[in-house]
Amino acid sequence: MTYILAIDQGTTSSRAILFDAQMQRVGTAQQEFPQHFPQEGWVEHDVEDIWNSVLSVCQEVMETTGTTHAQIAGIGITNQRETTVVWDKTTGKAIHNAIVWQDRRTADICARYKQAGCEDDVTLQTGLLLDPYFSGTKVKWLLDTVPGAREKAEAGELLFGTIDSFLIWRLTEGRNHVTDATNAARTLLFDIHKGAWSAEICDLLDVPMAMLPEVLDCAADFGTTTLLGGNIPILGVAGDQQAATIGQACFQPGMMKSTYGTGCFALLNTGTQPVASKNRLLTTIGFQLDGQRTYALEGSIFIAGAAVQWLRDALQIIESAPQSGDLAKQADPNQHVVLVPAFTGLGAPYWKPDCRGAMFGLTRNSGRAEVTRATLESIAFQTRDLWHAMQGDWGAEAEVILRVDGGMSASDWAMQGLSNILGAPVDRPVMQETTALGAAWLAGMKAGIYPDQDGFAETWQLDQRFEPDMPQEDRDAAYTRWQRAVQAAMAF
Repeated sequence: MTYILAIDQGTTSSRAILFDAQMQRVGTAQQEFPQHFPQEGWVEHDVEDIWNSVLSVCQEVMETTGTTHAQIAGIGITNQRETTVVWDKTTGKAIHNAIVWQDRRTADICARYKQAGCEDDVTLQTGLLLDPYFSGTKVKWLLDTVPGAREKAEAGELLFGTIDSFLIWRLTEGRNHVTDATNAARTLLFDIHKGAWSAEICDLLDVPMAMLPEVLDCAADFGTTTLLGGNIPILGVAGDQQAATIGQACFQPGMMKSTYGTGCFALLNTGTQPVASKNRLLTTIGFQLDGQRTYALEGSIFIAGAAVQWLRDALQIIESAPQSGDLAKQADPNQHVVLVPAFTGLGAPYWKPDCRGAMFGLTRNSGRAEVTRATLESIAFQTRDLWHAMQGDWGAEAEVILRVDGGMSASDWAMQGLSNILGAPVDRPVMQETTALGAAWLAGMKAGIYPDQDGFAETWQLDQRFEPDMPQEDRDAAYTRWQRAVQAAMAF
């Protein structure tokens, strides 16, 4: 038997998934690790927790399935994007905790650059906005804050990487300092048109280019690890949202996927030409194969599944996430509670890092069910924000095919609500592990055991299509309430 090992390194846990030669999942191991919140708006990970969890789940899935290194044709890696690590080139130790994509500590840095009129040029080259979300200002903060860091960086003694790059460096025991085009495109340091690091922006942010990894295709030779019993090549890498786009076989322009995990991230394939957004979406690299870049418009929502975790952990309204749909069904239909879950700011298309969460429309009779329904509806409303923005950029008349994945997509109630609020069909695939599958396909295709793009697209299978069954008048009224709530939250 021949297998592909997919490493899915996420915001709250690390997973290893073993796929067979028919791209079927044969084993999974998962391990959670802690997040750290040193100050309000700051989010960090201990990189040793990440590394140990990744190594542990890889070993576990191999042991539980009885798989040896000789049976694994390649490793595919997908990772939380934008999360930033700077480590010592000699010791391999990080100089500081990883700064997570959700972290907002560089809001003041971004504001200064915006006031200096730098954002237009940054957006022109990177497709991104000046926001704390991205890696570039995180690197600057680390070099400016950690004692001695800038001097060591300028002397070539420090390396920067997103999580994929750090994992590859560790897996190859320091032999390979590399990344792929999709992760590079999220750093705020990469020119997505030239396919190269931008010397101009690195100079603007005071980031020495010697720190930066080599950028490869999503399917490439990223190095070989010997830490799992013997030589296994690392052959595929993509940031988690791009990996899900690949796993959903969104290879044609006009195909869109929306992943509902900690946050919600929607990517619309726009083909080989980048589309500049007029609606404050991001222009990014969807994937890069054989040197050919395919671009995407992306909308990033910071809080999706995390809002359901908030119901469970902070409010203790539910004991487990799957209970949320059943509880939401019990809500009084005559109450119109609206939650704006801006716990770590608002993402696209608002980009308000300082905004915080708020709830509107509460009555004396509002209870657990109404708050839960409002939480699930907030995810649909935020998706409609992105949907409208994408239609505006891509062309309102163009047909968009929406495919969903991620933990929340398993909820029929949530997906029916999403279809109702969008007024459009929502397709859920049989294979829910689309992020890991995307990483696995990249590695397996590179290894020669999986089919090409067309062949892979033919394997995509529909589980359920959700069609809207809400009257247009009700849909528009609900969305108007959402828009008013967002404006009020931003004003506060």
